[in-house]
Amino acid sequence: HWGTFTTVWHLFDATWQDPYKSALLIKQYLMGTYKPIYHPLSKCGDHVIVINSKDIALRGDEWQKRVYFHHTGYSGGASWTLAWELHSKNPTLIVKKAVYRSMVGNLQRRYLMEKLHIFPDANVPKEMLENVSNQIKQLRPVPTRLCDIPEEERNKIPRLIKLPMDYQVN
Repeated sequence: HWGTFTTVWHLFDATWQDPYKSALLIKQYLMGTYKPIYHPLSKCGDHVIVINSKDIALRGDEWQKRVYFHHTGYSGGASWTLAWELHSKNPTLIVKKAVYRSMVGNLQRRYLMEKLHIFPDANVPKEMLENVSNQIKQLRPVPTRLCDIPEEERNKIPRLIKLPMDYQVN
């Protein structure tokens, strides 16, 4: 019962995950909507650490077609940046913008975003990892690469075509 009133630290691995679908899941933990004591004006949300944000996956050709808007506040200060450009400049921004946008209409979203900690890789400060007590399950399974499968298991996979020994792969 006391766990309901405490602030819990959660860990989410963003490898091969859609940032917009993941944002809806992360939002629940930041706001604390999964807790029975949730109220929109209470501070019952938890901290969420997102790792491997550089390995997110967008559907289809969204890397070339999705555009992010930014305005400096000065006249002529509007800029539009493609997703792949934004991701190459800062690999954490797409996840951050997705979570921020998922909380539309929430007056406390600026304060809730302070509880979101995003890292481009798995290097998280030791002080933060000591607080983590829960791992959020990924939405989609991460596929195994062929080079990660041991040689004896690869030989057990049925082959459709037997290639000649002198075949050159381009």
